[in-house]
Amino acid sequence: MGESVHQKVVDEFESNTKEAGRVQIETLRRILEENGEAEYLQRLGLNGSTDPEKFKSCVPLSTHKDLEPYIQRIADGDDSPILTGKPITSISLSSGTTQGRPKFVPFNEELVKNTMQVYRTSFAFRNREFPLENGKALQFIFGSKQFKTKGGLAASTATTNVYSSEQFKITMKDIQSQCCSPDEVIFGTDFSQSLYCHLLCGLIYCDEVQLISSTFAHTIVRALQTFEQVWEEICTDIREGVLSSIVTIPSIRAAVSKILKPNPDLADSIYKKCSGLTNWYGVIPELWPNSKYIYGIMTGSMEPYLKKLRHYGGGLPLLSADYGSSEGWIGVNVYPRLQPELVTYVVLPDIGYFEFIPLREKIDEEVLERTPSTVVYKESEPVGLTEVKVGEEYEIIVTNFAGLYRYRLGDVVKVMGFHNSSPELQFVCRRSLLLTINIDKNTEKDLQLAVEAASKLLAEKKLELIEFTSHVDSSTEPGHYVIFWELSGAPDQEVLVECTNCLDRSFIDAGYVSSRKVNAIGPLELRVVRRGTFQKVLDHYLGLGGAVSQFKTPRCISASNSMVLQIISNNVVKSCFSTAFG
Repeated sequence: MGESVHQKVVDEFESNTKEAGRVQIETLRRILEENGEAEYLQRLGLNGSTDPEKFKSCVPLSTHKDLEPYIQRIADGDDSPILTGKPITSISLSSGTTQGRPKFVPFNEELVKNTMQVYRTSFAFRNREFPLENGKALQFIFGSKQFKTKGGLAASTATTNVYSSEQFKITMKDIQSQCCSPDEVIFGTDFSQSLYCHLLCGLIYCDEVQLISSTFAHTIVRALQTFEQVWEEICTDIREGVLSSIVTIPSIRAAVSKILKPNPDLADSIYKKCSGLTNWYGVIPELWPNSKYIYGIMTGSMEPYLKKLRHYGGGLPLLSADYGSSEGWIGVNVYPRLQPELVTYVVLPDIGYFEFIPLREKIDEEVLERTPSTVVYKESEPVGLTEVKVGEEYEIIVTNFAGLYRYRLGDVVKVMGFHNSSPELQFVCRRSLLLTINIDKNTEKDLQLAVEAASKLLAEKKLELIEFTSHVDSSTEPGHYVIFWELSGAPDQEVLVECTNCLDRSFIDAGYVSSRKVNAIGPLELRVVRRGTFQKVLDHYLGLGGAVSQFKTPRCISASNSMVLQIISNNVVKSCFSTAFG
């Protein structure tokens, strides 16, 4: 993909974002023309109209629960125009880490095209700042198990659907160099064996690697943590040219053995470099000296992994990937030099039709319903893409080419500015991931900040926070927050008390503080779980057919996610209640 092609992609993006309002109307018209005969739209009385105002008056806001009966019919083999004019070709599985089970989401070639457009646009901007020559990419990507629905449709994660497409292979080879690992590794059925081979293949081509990437930041961290344990065995493989016996899957062994040849000099070089590292700081640029940057999704639930990623990266730039979901794409990172904590995403106005529900500051009188895990507020009417205001927060509504109409994505974003006339969004949280009992409202970001503050107390004891999550325990009266920590070692009671009190004080939401002071919310509880507990959570998720590349540790475990809550709770080894509020 030459420089002139990159510039053409940038020019098209600039043109579309300059006329975002017009492009949005045109995009909605295309969606409704292609899907006008769909049963869902016909039932709502749209009658083939492509007028935006009629669309909004006829078609209500929807959730996955509203569309689930239609999607199930498609999965069961009904190929009539139910949600789309053309038949749905496959099913994507959402991550399932929020509610405890994956959702079926319609997937078609239009979403593949959107994905390639996002990749090309993002890369064109990235490559202006960090040019790549011909080389390779060490990509820690993993396909998931695929199965057939009752109606014979292939079902797998959205990432697997994309990785399987020919468009993906052609586009990625064009824009960011060839992956070090053969397809057999990417689509292997055993994560540990695939990860081992990704690392091995990456080292075989270590001088050719220009970037390190994965879908999510935590996968790269996990890969390097694994490398700390297996690096000597990998050196032996390279020295002798024989793949380790831990790789037992015939297709992976055959594919990797084709590129693995005896190379004692390389093995000695790797051994010397690893032996000379202090606490593995800077291992990535040490082993892959021509790498330009590390790339993956680094926002939201990935932010807690940035400290460790920076440790391994030793100063190598961290570039946050683009903003999407199992349901489709939203925006692109066109400012690659921004730190991941500050990254924004410019909405692509031609990949879907977007609306935004304003989430203005709530007052208690506006509460319509309150349950132990949910607060429901009055809502404003959605506004269009070009009507959002800088500094305000919104929930995103998506209408796309795969049969989602005015679909509540559940993501809360903040408008940080505009690129031409298209908004720059910063991801805030999942709307469903709120810690709330009374009038309190703490988001995933609030939880992360509290955990960061409290975990600093561990450093003096040479302890490291490995992973964390939370839960609202409504079985007590009053209910209280429970924070689960997995640590590198065993804390004494004194440091546990300090950390628990710090966590409790670090939730600065006014509703939480006032509720704690009058005991409307009980003392926060910190529970320490044994080492390997969050690995068990991942194993459970993989057992449901998920892919490591799509896994996100659930930061707030709802009561409906009973299996994960049970896994975590069964592995608690210590607990402590806060005394911060007397």
